[in-house]
Amino acid sequence: MSLWLCLRFEQLPLHCLNRCEEQPVAVLARQRVVCANDCATVLGIRPGMGTATLRTLADAEPVQLLERDESAEQRCLEQLCCWAYSITPTLHIWRKDCLQLEIGGCLNLFRGLDTLLTEVTSGIGGRGYQAQYGLAPTPRAAWLLSFAAGDTAMAIQQPLEERLAPLPLNLLDEFTAAVNSLRRTGLHTLGDVLALPAAALSRRCGVEFTHFLQQVLGQREDLQADYQPPATFSDEYWFGYEVKTNEELLPVVQLLLQSLCRFLRNTQLQTVEINWQLIGIDHELREVCVRSTSSHSDWKNWHQLTCIRFEQLQLVSSVEGLALNCQQLRAGQQESIDLFSPRNQHEPLASLLDRLRSRLGLQAIEKVGCRDEHLPEFAVHIGSDHPGDEQSASGHCAQRPFWLMPQPRALRQHHNRLYWNGALSLVYGPERIEDNWWREAVSRDYYIAADNGGQHYWVFRDRLARQWYIHGVFA
Repeated sequence: MSLWLCLRFEQLPLHCLNRCEEQPVAVLARQRVVCANDCATVLGIRPGMGTATLRTLADAEPVQLLERDESAEQRCLEQLCCWAYSITPTLHIWRKDCLQLEIGGCLNLFRGLDTLLTEVTSGIGGRGYQAQYGLAPTPRAAWLLSFAAGDTAMAIQQPLEERLAPLPLNLLDEFTAAVNSLRRTGLHTLGDVLALPAAALSRRCGVEFTHFLQQVLGQREDLQADYQPPATFSDEYWFGYEVKTNEELLPVVQLLLQSLCRFLRNTQLQTVEINWQLIGIDHELREVCVRSTSSHSDWKNWHQLTCIRFEQLQLVSSVEGLALNCQQLRAGQQESIDLFSPRNQHEPLASLLDRLRSRLGLQAIEKVGCRDEHLPEFAVHIGSDHPGDEQSASGHCAQRPFWLMPQPRALRQHHNRLYWNGALSLVYGPERIEDNWWREAVSRDYYIAADNGGQHYWVFRDRLARQWYIHGVFA
């Protein structure tokens, strides 16, 4: 069964600009009040009120007036879409202040409607928003029912027309002329209109009005483009008060990181770098970049690294907002995990390197690795790599020791046996290496040798000098 959940954010113009509940705040557009917070409502400020009346009411107590920013509202809705994508993949923005979520196909995932609505309420509340809910088999009906104060999840058992009947016609603000015409004839609710014959209603109010009602009732298709996740991630949180210590940032850091990693898992992406923006009271931005050795989508690892970086911060001025941006996204790679492997009981090397880099700096850590050189003494190098450069050693390094001697040392040979702290036996090889012909020709046959105690060595026979040497020791 198709079931749509409409989330209507009637306070969105206010929430995307200011979330302070301690002083009266009103948002204006074209010299009219769009919305106001509770403190302003107590003073008598209402939507639609003009600025002259507003200033009269504001004489008793100062009211902060903000100009509406529709681009900020759009960004907030897009961020809410990223969150809602974890609930259902079928959703879209509606009328610039609503999200429409098709939840009928994911009720089994959440084990029922009540659990799903609890998850939605928790997610919206944790992000500092308030929404009115509407539940119906069609998205337009769900939007209309979001204005019904007594409509609850239990009401979906009732016929849709009965639930729509008490709603006033003035909700259909797209059809002002048709609504005014119907009200002049004494029709004031949707129930009054739905009882009329469709043909007569079409002649009086037009085809578009009739099509709208048919889409509300599910008698006509209502096709909308589904939301598509963006190629980058961006989210922000406004505190509504001045933050002066690093510790106050950490709960919001966790909230934003969980939002990011939920988005990464839903889109099967990973990242090696995240960027924080601390938004000051004076709107000055301070950026903090956090990097990881390997790409992943584990919020706990990112939280640990962020805490280390924030410990080193000195907040010069108060912070009122925190933003998280992630531009470097790549396709996720699932690791094969052995449940019973002892190595999984210890901290991964990559996590240790990330913590050291975050605390000491990128240049403080150097790694030993292999590069494409034929001669072993030139193939091993030491240098500082950048997090995210997941370069694995080439295949030929797998049969070579990690550490080489500063210079090859000659082996003693007696009766066709090699000796180094005892007799050696060749167990693998040869691997022929010939190079450097333009300067001093080198031709060697490398072998892996073992002594009686099981220790392995890397030895070679110099084909030009006809002499055996030891070049490295295996761990």
